Amino acid sequence: MKVSDYVGCQEFPCADVRHECYLIPDIEVNPQQISIVLISEAAPPDPADYYYAAGNPLFERTTVQAFRDAGAEVSSIQDILTLGVYLTTAVKCGKTGYGIKSGTIQECSHILGAELALFPKVQAYLLMGDVAIKGLNYIAKRQGESRVIPTGSTYKIRDAVYHYCQARAFPSYLQAGPSFFIEKSKREMIAEDIAAALELVR
Repeated sequence: MKVSDYVGCQEFPCADVRHECYLIPDIEVNPQQISIVLISEAAPPDPADYYYAAGNPLFERTTVQAFRDAGAEVSSIQDILTLGVYLTTAVKCGKTGYGIKSGTIQECSHILGAELALFPKVQAYLLMGDVAIKGLNYIAKRQGESRVIPTGSTYKIRDAVYHYCQARAFPSYLQAGPSFFIEKSKREMIAEDIAAALELVR
């Protein structure tokens, strides 16, 4: 299955993102073998840096390092996929500035919701940053549920247990991109969250 064959954006209504950077995963993946979905922030400004791009993309380098920090013996995105982890972004276009408007996250959460529905055996969601957390909360709200992750600083709330559709949801920090290498404390928490998700599905 190629996710890009099943979900996508038709209208491109959001004004605060770069539509030319629009990306939906187009890799072949068996949805029955996916037990963890990792959701990061937005598509990179350069499509060559995306998770599934050829060569040595930035998102792959930082994500592989995050999984290594968590104790996983991986050297590529394919190795991470083999662990049963599917990687995507909450917002499918690139950012124009530092932040992303709530309306854009909400709009793109319709695509994300359809994407998550393709994976029926997910046991854990890794929510890498506030945009991913907001995206999943918007999906839950449309389904008549309360928010999955409460408001508050991630470091204060991340040790509690949260669920979405009977799967664990882990609020964490952004692992995709250059910011991953900046703060050692966040990098340690990212590793802890990834390790907890991997342990959950073992």
